[in-house]
Amino acid sequence: MLVLIGVSNVLNRFIPFVPVPLLQIILGTLVALLPIGIHLPLNSELFLLLFIAPLLYNDGKRTPREELWDLRAPILLLALGLVFVTVFAGGYLIHWLIPSIPLPAAFALAAILSPTDAVAVSALAGRIHLPKGIMRLLEGESLMNDASGLVAFKFAVAATVTGVFSITEATLSFLWIAIGGLVVGAIAAFLIVWLRMFIRRLGMEDVTIHMLIQILTPFVIYLVTEELGFSGILAVVAGGIVHAIERDRNESMQAELRMVSQNTWSVILYILNGLVFVILGLQIPGATETIFQSPAYSNVQVLGFIGLISLGLIVLRFIWVYLFWEGSWLLGSGENMGKPKLMSSVLISLSGVRGAVTLAAAFSIPYVLQDGTPFPERDLIIFLAAGVILCSLIIASVVLPLLSKRPEDGADHVAERECEARISMLQAGIKAIKEATVEENEAAARSVLGSYHRQLIRLQNERGQEWSDRRRNNAVMKLRLAGLQAERREIQSMLDRGEITGELASKIQEVMNQMEMVMSGRFKMQVLVSLLRIRRLFSKQFFKHKTGGLPAEAMEQLKAARLRTSMAALEAVKAQANEENRQESILVMAQYKEMIKRLQGRSGITGTIEDEDMFNQHKNELRIKGMQAQRNEVQSLFEQGDINWTSANKLRQYVNYLEAGILEPGEEE
Repeated sequence: MLVLIGVSNVLNRFIPFVPVPLLQIILGTLVALLPIGIHLPLNSELFLLLFIAPLLYNDGKRTPREELWDLRAPILLLALGLVFVTVFAGGYLIHWLIPSIPLPAAFALAAILSPTDAVAVSALAGRIHLPKGIMRLLEGESLMNDASGLVAFKFAVAATVTGVFSITEATLSFLWIAIGGLVVGAIAAFLIVWLRMFIRRLGMEDVTIHMLIQILTPFVIYLVTEELGFSGILAVVAGGIVHAIERDRNESMQAELRMVSQNTWSVILYILNGLVFVILGLQIPGATETIFQSPAYSNVQVLGFIGLISLGLIVLRFIWVYLFWEGSWLLGSGENMGKPKLMSSVLISLSGVRGAVTLAAAFSIPYVLQDGTPFPERDLIIFLAAGVILCSLIIASVVLPLLSKRPEDGADHVAERECEARISMLQAGIKAIKEATVEENEAAARSVLGSYHRQLIRLQNERGQEWSDRRRNNAVMKLRLAGLQAERREIQSMLDRGEITGELASKIQEVMNQMEMVMSGRFKMQVLVSLLRIRRLFSKQFFKHKTGGLPAEAMEQLKAARLRTSMAALEAVKAQANEENRQESILVMAQYKEMIKRLQGRSGITGTIEDEDMFNQHKNELRIKGMQAQRNEVQSLFEQGDINWTSANKLRQYVNYLEAGILEPGEEE
């Protein structure tokens, strides 16, 4: 399944118009159909614990609390009102379409189809440019409506099995389960926060222990709450909100723990999100096989049922949203909508994506009734649930991008958004470097921050211009290659005259070869950057570029050699300069001049060679942290829909180039 997650993301680079969740469902289905014996029985309770609990916990942590509170009325109308309306109206529709499904069982199917899926909504957000207000509304709805849908499903199944149903008992039970889940989740989260603070007061600052507690938190909250008979789903959402409040107030959290936590959770969530859809794909063949092979059903007829039920859910959702929309109250102030009322209602209606929770609930339907007879049309109910899930995903993936496409998606506005994205990236890098600054690396941090601020000023002055112009990049690459060739000739000349040793010449030439590989092709650059990352995993001496450990005399020779080669490169670039590449040559010459200034000892760094070597090591470590922060910002902008896939890929390539540039001392811009 992990392999399938990786394959789905690779495929998405070639077919970006197909969302990753759909690719993962397709791959899971194909693997289940292959005659290789892969079969994964779905345990509904275990699925909710292992996958849905941590995902909803994270959604509770990252969803802005103030915006959720501002949208509390429309969220409750959708998460409670629309769910129960869907149960009754949808139940009667299903029973009318398929009389063989008894009314209580039809209510059960409508109940599991009523909640939208938080995971699916988040997965689609990266490629659908929904207005911010609508996106927040959908997130808040999906956090709350799982509980109401599952409680309604529970009572509908009980009514089918026993033949007894009490509306009073169902209402009181729902309030008890929902409110109890929120309260228990909040209390459990507060206790876990207290435990973490108590451990820190004991002097236990070990990142591993605190990270382990963080990972266990959603599972503990869910298990405790379910054991007490309340809603574990609402409990983990409440727990996530409490931990977000604690995180905001506790600014003194270790920088290392904060960074490890962010990186660890990003990996966990990436895997869990992928597994949810892969598992969904693995279940589809089993859910559909019985119906397709049964002579009692016409395949065309049951597919028609899926289409009609899906259409009915969309229409019902649209009517509910449109009729209860008075002014702009449904989306708060309405300033983030960006759409008229009718279009906003359509977007909200089509965004009601169903997901894995629906199928997990369908598989939890009992096989027999209280009197021992088979549960009526159990296989058909599971088939319809799986079909509606796929139908809602396909509709949202195909139609929503067309309706939500911004009119300003022209080339000029794309370039402007890329410029804005680069500014956000630099600001994220500056923030990360400031957080990582300590007394030992303060001088290096000032140097790196100075470089970031210069880039920021230049970008702000060039706002609206095409920063990645191909002609400009080609001119810069040509000048840098000319400089590298001049450096290579100077090293060979020094070696021929016996001014440096063969070992030292090899070290410098290796760096030059790697830089030339970076600039000679995009594929080679990607390979080199990957190798650099692998090397960094195994060696803390990465930043010394194989110069660490050299005696002082050899370090002086290296410094003198780099000074000579830099001067030769500067002269070569000057010789290449002309009116056509004036701006580009000024940029490259400025970088060589900065390098020469530093090598001549005029960089403001005083002390021994070892001090300067330590300064460079700290500097490069901080630059790596800044680059990782920039990558995270690119991903965040893409997921929020602020940039498209092409722009995100272009920005990632730019950061990769900067990372490879660390091989060349002095490369900062």
